[in-house]
Amino acid sequence: MTLPVPTTGARRRPVPGARRWLLLRAGGVVFVLWAAATVTFFALRLIPGDPAEAILGGPGSQAGPEALEQVRREYGLDRPLVVQYLAYLGRLLAGDLGQSYSLREPVASAIGEQLGATLTLAVSALVLAWALACALAAWSVRGGRVAWAVGSGLELVAAAVPHFWLATVLILFFSTTLGVLPPVSVPGPLGVVLPALTLAVPLAGFLGQVMRESLLSAMESPFVTTARARGESEVRIFWRHTLRHAAIPAVGLSGWAFGSLISGAVVVEAVFARQGLGRSLLSAVQLRDVTLVTGIVLVVALAYTLMTLLTDVADRLVDPRTRTVPR
Repeated sequence: MTLPVPTTGARRRPVPGARRWLLLRAGGVVFVLWAAATVTFFALRLIPGDPAEAILGGPGSQAGPEALEQVRREYGLDRPLVVQYLAYLGRLLAGDLGQSYSLREPVASAIGEQLGATLTLAVSALVLAWALACALAAWSVRGGRVAWAVGSGLELVAAAVPHFWLATVLILFFSTTLGVLPPVSVPGPLGVVLPALTLAVPLAGFLGQVMRESLLSAMESPFVTTARARGESEVRIFWRHTLRHAAIPAVGLSGWAFGSLISGAVVVEAVFARQGLGRSLLSAVQLRDVTLVTGIVLVVALAYTLMTLLTDVADRLVDPRTRTVPR
C-alpha cells in the first residue's frame, strides 16, 4: 500500500507558459493604448475654443467664416463627434498619427525628432535614482541609529520636493554659485546632469523608503540566519543575499517610476529649456494641436507599458517565487 506523501502549506503549480503570459501582457498594452487615445481625444474636444481656428493659427489669425468652414470640412470637424472618433481610431489602427497642425509636418516625424532627448533624460534619471536609493538605503540600515534617522529624513524630504523648486535650487548652486554646470541644457553629457538629477532625487527618496523597509525585512529572514550559520561574512551576506531580496519590490516599481519620469519631464524640460516630448506636449496643448498631443500621449503610454513589461520580466528573473502561484 502506498502511503500518502505529507505536504506542507499550499501546493503550487507553474504560472501559465511564457506564450500565454506574453499574450495577456500584449492585450494589456493594447487596452492601455486605446484608453489613452480615447481619453486624450475627448479631453481635447472639451477644451473651450474652435479646433478649426487653432488649425489656422489661433485667435490671432483672424480667419474668416469661409476659411473656418473649409477647414472643418477638410479635417472632418463638421461631422458628429462619434464619427470623428471612429475615423480617428481607424487612422491609428492603420499606423497614421496624422499631420501636426502647428508644425505642419507628420506627427511621427515630429515625435521622432524629440523622442531621443526625452528617453535619454528618463533613462539617465532612472539609473541615477536607483544608485542614490541603493546607497542611501544601505547606509541608513548599516550605519546605526544616527544614520537611520538621517537617512529616513533625507528620503522623506527628497520624495516630497517639487521638481520646479529643486531645479531652481540646483541651478543656483551648481551654475550660479559653483559655475561647474550649465544652467540650461546644452549638447553633450553635461547638459543632462542637472535635468536628470532634478528628476532622480524625488524618485530616489521614494525608492529608498521601499528598499530600506525591504532591507530590514530581509535581514531578519531565515536565509540570512542560514548564511550566517555557514560562516559567510556580513558584507557578503548583504551584497549577495539581502540587497537582492530588498531590490525586488523596487524593481516592480520601476515601470511606474519610468512613467513618472516622463510626466516630470514636462516641467524639467521647460525649466532647463531642453528639447523633448515633454516640452513639445506642453506647446501642443497650448496650441490645441490635437494630432500632436495624441501622438505624444500614445508614445508615452507605449513606453510606459513596455517598461512595465520589462520590469515584470526582471521581477520573474530576480524572484523565483513569481514563477509559481498557489493552486
